[in-house]
Amino acid sequence: MGERLAGGNIAIALLANTLATSATLIALILTFGPISGAHFNPAVTLASALRRDLAWGDAPAYVCAQIAGAFAGVAAAHLMFGHPVFFASLQERSGSAQLFAEFVATFGLLCVIFGCARRNPPAVPFAVGAYIAGAYWFTSSTSFANPAVTLARAASNTFAGIRPVDVTGFVAAQLIGAIAATALFQWMNDER
Repeated sequence: MGERLAGGNIAIALLANTLATSATLIALILTFGPISGAHFNPAVTLASALRRDLAWGDAPAYVCAQIAGAFAGVAAAHLMFGHPVFFASLQERSGSAQLFAEFVATFGLLCVIFGCARRNPPAVPFAVGAYIAGAYWFTSSTSFANPAVTLARAASNTFAGIRPVDVTGFVAAQLIGAIAATALFQWMNDER
């Protein structure tokens, strides 16, 4: 909708996408947090397993559900706006700057989650939504910060898409960012 209403103005389309994503993310985390811990992101699931907050045996089911949910979201959005259910993206998102941006976006997201969860758990949904809203604008990649979302957006040739050929680099950068944030917070906890 943002792309349609923006009339070709990319900044307006990005702003609309930012607001819709961050507001919906807050609502979904508040809704599903008590049920699943609001695990919508394989990077968060990996970090939770590394921290032993989630059993490694449970992680594959979470990741499969996250990927299925991301593709269901793409399908629903396409159906609402009259697009084919899935179609490969042509939106190029490549290069070392974008990969580093995905590392930074995911690293920062996990730091926000870990930091808020430790001191003020009720603030996590709002902090995550605020961080993602900001990261849309301070990263060159528009902050996917989620491997499941990255995979699903490859099946959407829209403003928010990513070419399938660019997915592997994004997912690798995201997972490395998650591991680095987990290691940092483990080290900081060990230092206390």
